[in-house]
Amino acid sequence: MKKVFTLLLASLCVAGVSAQQKAGKKPNIIIILADDMGYSDINCFGSDIETPNINAMAKGGLVMTNFYNASRCCPSRASLLTGLYQHQAGVGDMVNTRPQAAYQGYLNTNCVTIAEALKAGGYNTYMAGKWHVGTAPEHWPVKRGFDHYFGLIDGAGSYFQPTMPYRPNQHLTIALDDKPYDGIGKDWYSTDKYADYAVKYIKENKGTGKPFFLYMAFTSPHWPLMALPEDISRYKGRYINKGWDKLREERLARMKELGIVSKDTKLSPRDSNVPEWNSLTDKQKWDWDDKMAVYAAMVDRMDQNIGRIRAALRETGEDENTLIMFMSDNGASHESTNGPGFTPEVNAANAKPASEPGSFTSYGFWGANVSNTPMRMFKHWEYEGGTATPFIAYYPGMIKPHQSAQPGHIIDLMATCLDAAGVTYPKTYNGHNILPTEGISLLPLMEGKAWKGHDDLFFEHEGGRAVREGDWKLVSQYPQNKWQLYNIKEDRNELNDLADKYPDRVKAMEDKYKAWAAHAGVIPFESLPKGHGDL
Repeated sequence: MKKVFTLLLASLCVAGVSAQQKAGKKPNIIIILADDMGYSDINCFGSDIETPNINAMAKGGLVMTNFYNASRCCPSRASLLTGLYQHQAGVGDMVNTRPQAAYQGYLNTNCVTIAEALKAGGYNTYMAGKWHVGTAPEHWPVKRGFDHYFGLIDGAGSYFQPTMPYRPNQHLTIALDDKPYDGIGKDWYSTDKYADYAVKYIKENKGTGKPFFLYMAFTSPHWPLMALPEDISRYKGRYINKGWDKLREERLARMKELGIVSKDTKLSPRDSNVPEWNSLTDKQKWDWDDKMAVYAAMVDRMDQNIGRIRAALRETGEDENTLIMFMSDNGASHESTNGPGFTPEVNAANAKPASEPGSFTSYGFWGANVSNTPMRMFKHWEYEGGTATPFIAYYPGMIKPHQSAQPGHIIDLMATCLDAAGVTYPKTYNGHNILPTEGISLLPLMEGKAWKGHDDLFFEHEGGRAVREGDWKLVSQYPQNKWQLYNIKEDRNELNDLADKYPDRVKAMEDKYKAWAAHAGVIPFESLPKGHGDL
């Protein structure tokens, strides 16, 4: 009876198209991007972290379990915004500037952003949160199609003092539209403040008579680990009695139950940088519990603010006519916030407990290995642990609630947004020739129709390389540069290298990679100068 009711409810969701949609009103479009969030960090993908607002979208929308990003902050953002591979958009590595066009460190003039394309198609365009694809004022969001912007121009920062430098000789900027913002007060918490403006933009759009596009780019849960006391308190003590091995096993079990991974998926081995739990002292165990509690609180608070954004849609009567897409920019981060790359003050703050005021720390390999359950490796690498992200699309009355294991990629968002809006991708913009988009609209898949998808998907970051062709993935890490071959359908965690068994397939996929690398402008990492600027 329960199954019949669920099927009936799903059919009613599809049949019950809103009056706005029947009238041909263009949908509002919201893209929500988490920062450094692991594959299993939201509740509907196996986590113990409470994310009821994201869960609700997953329950009523499309869940894609084989969706990909570009494995690092700036490259993913460049691809998301332009529908191109990051090298084609000018952000082949990070935002440090280089003379090579594919690595100049900011969006070039041979690409358009989703905001530029939708603005030309009659949309109001808004952004809140992290930009990180061009630090000079001439490359800020308002110069790339956004009517209004509020957020962090740079890549990371304190959640309580967002312009405090954490690297030597660093300058961080919070901007409001095209000017630095100087209204940072004592009550500042970045996740809340960025969402404040997202809510403001939604409410102010109501009287304009135009649909809107909102790019909500949270910095959460990127290091430093910083959260509000009331959120931390709900998670303190949850992790001390289990340890990372047990937590990973529990997450995998939930993922199987939810259908996120297949029933025969094996847990990847504990990362070699993570010791056996019982070898830790009690102090080390409590310190890790503290870090995990703060990390969980950061994800929780992001979800609360997604709830505020959805409440603003209901308040303005736009909830039934808004397409929302949610994902992360890369896998969980193993990175440390300690060492010569950070200021003496930050190095001192790194030693404080994560929940203590003034702390500036990260959860490192120990926490990232849990966040990326059941996969191996992390942000930066082209293995699944670096590139796989949850993807959820929610649009009441249009999207049939279902899951898909078909591979999708962050390059698909441009085509999807324009398809939903009925806007044509431009061949020229502001007198410049625009490269053809590399993505494919996800709209048919959202509607429950047949979707051909991609023949191949390609990846490169700082020498790491990969190509996915159907169920097969060819991948290598730098500087070893040795190709490994995996059947992702049977071996999602890349544990069984089949390169020696199928040398012809390796050669054919390598040839595809080389052709793509030449097409995209990839330069071997060892041949690139270091460049300069904020990494």
